[in-house]
Amino acid sequence: MLDGDNAIIYVGKAKNLKKRVSSYFRSSGIAPKTAALVAQIANIEIITTHTEGEALLLENSLIKKHRPRYNILLRDDKSYPYIFLSDHPYPRLTIHRGTRRKKGRYFGPYPSAGAVRESLGLLQKIFPVRQCEDQFYKNRSRACLQYQIERCSAPCVGYISEEAYAEDVRHTVMFLRGEQSIVIDELVEQMGQASGQLEFEKAALIRDQISHLRRVQERQHVVSQSGDLDVIAAAEKGGVGIIQIFNIRDGQNLGNKSFFPAHTRGTETEEMLSAFISQYYLIDEDGAGQRKIPPQILINHEFEERSLLEQVLTEQLGKRVEIRRPKRGEWMHWIEMAERNADQALSTHLTRKESLRGQFEAVAKALNLDEDPQRIECFDISHTMGEATVASCVVFGREGAIKSDYRRYNIEGITGGDDYAAMRQALERRYQRLKEGGDDAKWPDLLLIDGGLGQLRQAESVMNELQLVGITMVGVAKGETRKPGLEQLILSGQPQPIILPADSPALHLIQQVRDEAHRFAITGHRQRRDKKRKTSPLETIPGLGPKRRQLLLKQFGGLQEVARAGIEDLQRIKGISRKLAVEIYDTFHPKL
Repeated sequence: MLDGDNAIIYVGKAKNLKKRVSSYFRSSGIAPKTAALVAQIANIEIITTHTEGEALLLENSLIKKHRPRYNILLRDDKSYPYIFLSDHPYPRLTIHRGTRRKKGRYFGPYPSAGAVRESLGLLQKIFPVRQCEDQFYKNRSRACLQYQIERCSAPCVGYISEEAYAEDVRHTVMFLRGEQSIVIDELVEQMGQASGQLEFEKAALIRDQISHLRRVQERQHVVSQSGDLDVIAAAEKGGVGIIQIFNIRDGQNLGNKSFFPAHTRGTETEEMLSAFISQYYLIDEDGAGQRKIPPQILINHEFEERSLLEQVLTEQLGKRVEIRRPKRGEWMHWIEMAERNADQALSTHLTRKESLRGQFEAVAKALNLDEDPQRIECFDISHTMGEATVASCVVFGREGAIKSDYRRYNIEGITGGDDYAAMRQALERRYQRLKEGGDDAKWPDLLLIDGGLGQLRQAESVMNELQLVGITMVGVAKGETRKPGLEQLILSGQPQPIILPADSPALHLIQQVRDEAHRFAITGHRQRRDKKRKTSPLETIPGLGPKRRQLLLKQFGGLQEVARAGIEDLQRIKGISRKLAVEIYDTFHPKL
């Protein structure tokens, strides 16, 4: 379905096209969301497929590609994390995201990075397998703090034999595969042997391991049979929908995650559940797998397309996939737990949302605005002594942070450390693009600038040059002692700064947005700085290949001497022409 601008606003499928389309044009009994959709339909395009399964896959691909405003959309842009065990004589245990190309074993996927960190923290206490970076591990001459607090057995300095370390690794693998009971049985036997040989300290250490493992088992309901399954519960309240999913792998609960799909207002819970499952599991149009499909998926509501989804998922997995709604027994325990978590997460979300709405109203009142802002943008600058300057722009709406609209700007062509020039460049690049129609031209109602009057003047100048009006601009300057709660709000066009009470909801929102801009800027700056420091300036010079770079460094004895050399000195090196010598010299002596 397309609107008057020929933009796709809804994608659907039907076995009976006449019946499905007619349902949208009834005179009564349609949901408000459907009525709003129908009012905007200008054209309907139809694609026929051979089978209903093909139609489901095509619908899924089109929704993910075009993200129509009236379809339920799964908002999750990150790949799921795994626990990775490296392939070394003394393997490393760590979190991993992205493609699984490294040699080693992968456990998961886990629903969130928090679930991975919790598991890694437990494993450090029970089986002290190293989690440090390989570079750190290879360059140790003495044991680090992790050994001192009994979170690592210090294989880096030979405090544990390869055989003993391999035993810890074996138990770790069994733990991650959900075989805690087998591990406990082995440890009980080892504790008895140690006691019989009067090795009481060793027996005490094993006893503590057993104690930790039993506590883990108490906290975690483990299914009676091994295997993989997902438990999915959908709920709705106050026009907000939620999907709660628990991942069970090898009989072990890896944790849970909440999703708040977009465009669920006025949608039945069953429709939301069906849309979530298809977008979550089905393969993208480029052939990449979206998620690992388990053979069992438990749901808390029946929906019309359950059999069709079972058929398509079975074809993709290559073996039987069953979607079922349990009514009793052990499976029902999981559904009830998922529903409780969904209700709790939804209540927390709505409370936070209501609190955020109140903060926006408080900002409007504190700044004496005509109406509540709908969109706030904030800019910040980050650098180290003028090096690798990065500007950030973060965006907040009435629902909270809009991370898809965040932007970073690498600042170039200014004097190092000139925050005013950096702020001006970032603002010009941002709003010139918006004026040209980029980023869907979403304009802020309130523009926050992290800084004082000087930074605010730059924003005013840019807005005047671009002839942009109707945007309230505020400089957020730190107080005399730079402590939170003493910020001065410098409102454009007002002579006196505004100082809000430390407990003001308006101040809390401004602080939150400002701090997020600072976090986003400093993260980008560190990434840029680290990349720059790992890259030689010689690598950026066209025409200067690896052999010539190596020859230069050898002839001059290092990069610093190359930087000090003049054009004639550089030209004396074999293979370095006058033109190339000038380029090398200019790289280290830029013209300001």
